[in-house]
Amino acid sequence: MSSTTPPYGEARSPSSRFLPPDPAVEAPHRLTPGLAVRVGVLGTITVIVFAALILRLLALQVIAGERHLAVAQGNQLRTIKIEAPRGTIVDRNGKVIVDNVAGTAVKLWVGDLPKEGRYQIVRRLAAVLEVPAGALAKEVEARGVDPLNPITVKTGVREDQVGFLLEHQAEFPGVQVQQVFLRDYPLGSRAAQLLGYVGEISAEELARLRKSGYSLGDKIGKAGIEGSFDKYLRGVAGEAQVTVDSLGRPQGPLVPRKEAGTGLQVRLTLDVKLQQAAEEALRFGISTAKANKSFSADGGAIVALDPEDGAVLAMASYPTYKPSVYVGRIDPKDIAPLVEQEAAVRENFPGLNRVTQARYPPGSIWKPVTAIAAMQEHRLSPYESIPCTPTATYGLDKFKFKNWDPYVNKPITLTEALARSCDTYFYEVGYRFYNAGNEGRSRMQEWAARFGFGLPTGFGLGAEEVGIVPTPAWRKQNFTGWDAAWNPGDSIQLTIGQKELRVTPLQMARFYAMIANGGKLVTPYIVQSAETPGANGLDPVVRWRNPIKIPVSAGVDPAALQIVRDGLYQATHSSYGTSQGVFGAYAIGIAGKTGTAEEVVAVPGYPAGHTEDQSWWCGYGPSDSQARIVVCAIIENGGHGSTAAAPAALKVFEKFFGVKAGAQVLVGTD
Repeated sequence: MSSTTPPYGEARSPSSRFLPPDPAVEAPHRLTPGLAVRVGVLGTITVIVFAALILRLLALQVIAGERHLAVAQGNQLRTIKIEAPRGTIVDRNGKVIVDNVAGTAVKLWVGDLPKEGRYQIVRRLAAVLEVPAGALAKEVEARGVDPLNPITVKTGVREDQVGFLLEHQAEFPGVQVQQVFLRDYPLGSRAAQLLGYVGEISAEELARLRKSGYSLGDKIGKAGIEGSFDKYLRGVAGEAQVTVDSLGRPQGPLVPRKEAGTGLQVRLTLDVKLQQAAEEALRFGISTAKANKSFSADGGAIVALDPEDGAVLAMASYPTYKPSVYVGRIDPKDIAPLVEQEAAVRENFPGLNRVTQARYPPGSIWKPVTAIAAMQEHRLSPYESIPCTPTATYGLDKFKFKNWDPYVNKPITLTEALARSCDTYFYEVGYRFYNAGNEGRSRMQEWAARFGFGLPTGFGLGAEEVGIVPTPAWRKQNFTGWDAAWNPGDSIQLTIGQKELRVTPLQMARFYAMIANGGKLVTPYIVQSAETPGANGLDPVVRWRNPIKIPVSAGVDPAALQIVRDGLYQATHSSYGTSQGVFGAYAIGIAGKTGTAEEVVAVPGYPAGHTEDQSWWCGYGPSDSQARIVVCAIIENGGHGSTAAAPAALKVFEKFFGVKAGAQVLVGTD
């Protein structure tokens, strides 16, 4: 052992092989105050972060565990709206007019479609269900990724289509087959324009009705009674849940959660048997007109009212359509005449309710308006004699106005003038109004307004035409130059219901109801009540009753009214009455007036300005006691009032009274 080796346990001296320590470099193990601060700050941050993570985990797993569990389960459960059956629509006697039938619908949840290949799925689905693929693709695109509101791809799906979809469920993610209720029309096209139809709610309707509880995909009444009384008919939707997989495919049965509530039944004033008679009478009137060489006859309207309160007993318009074209997914070709102008013109506007939405020159059925106004204004004494001549000349230019009957030439009183429908008699009355000065030239029109002309009737079922009652002020407002002047011819032609005067059949029926009931103006209505049907033969429970407007007096002198009533009875029973050949031998006393109104009509093969006669008849019965029914009929381009409209109206009286008429003599009279 070398003498330089230290004894065991003694410290070794630093090796001479290492450099001496550098005083500028701190030893690695040495903890300075600055380093201690930094370590402390870092440690504190670390503790805080871990504490936050632990607290968050605690909140997720313990505090909010149940809520998140429900959310997780919600990803597996889909809530489905169960469509409520709409209420039925029945006539005054409880006869069902509109009902429901069970059907099958295929719905598509767009949110369940994969992003890749979704339109291939849409095309395949469209092919299976035989619906336009382009239209369905546009609907899918517009719906975006809405997971809550499915698209109804098709309703009324066939069994073979349903079977194919169920067998190939994996190929159609988001597609589900549901049972739904479809509107059923057991009476076919009857009262189509009145009933309206049902369709899926539009974006505009949803924006307006969302606060009332409507949502995307709901069915809503679009027109007619279905639209105006939707809040009673629609019912309350139910709810059910179904388990689905990640692709939205059902994995179990529907589990009901809330039962759907059926809509209320709506009861009408309509009598379906009388409605059928009115619609058949229209077709009869058109065929009769054609048989009398009015070959352009192609449409018309009939309305029947209760003259005491304005209840609509029948309201027919022709041509018509089947409301069933709106059931299920709509075929554009089927509804084209109802929504497209060109197709509507070609089919003569089958969707138009001619009773309320078409306006016509009234012709001679207006003469009772003239008669009442003239008596009320003391322009006419009912018992004075005024010449009924083949022609009459008026004005500075000595214009010659013709009577429809060139063979009568004698003085007559008002009752005979109404019965004969003598034009020249009423020309003289019109000239008297004209000679009464500026105020007098509008007095007839003011009485017409009292009777509801130029104004809505208050029927309240969709859009309603108000017609035109021309006045000197109206002419100045709508014309310029010489045309703006009110001339003798304007007053003269107004008395016989010609020139610019336009009315609706419902306005005329309302006026004749006023004559029939002794001078009260009624407000027409068609819905009686909304009710819950009675079970086991019990009476229904009324939930809402239509507040019928009380008829108001038109302010007509009863004596003047009786003169007009006598004239209308003579028109159907005197040998010179214009519709005596139709009603003279009928067992029930009927009073009424014919009208033959010229109107410019575009008819293929005829030059511009061609005119056709509009065939009118309005009246009531029984005439010898309290009237029970008013009927007003028009046959478009149908010729004389006695040859088309009067026979059509008689068919309605036959059905109402249950009494058939004998042979009729159809004479070409006014």
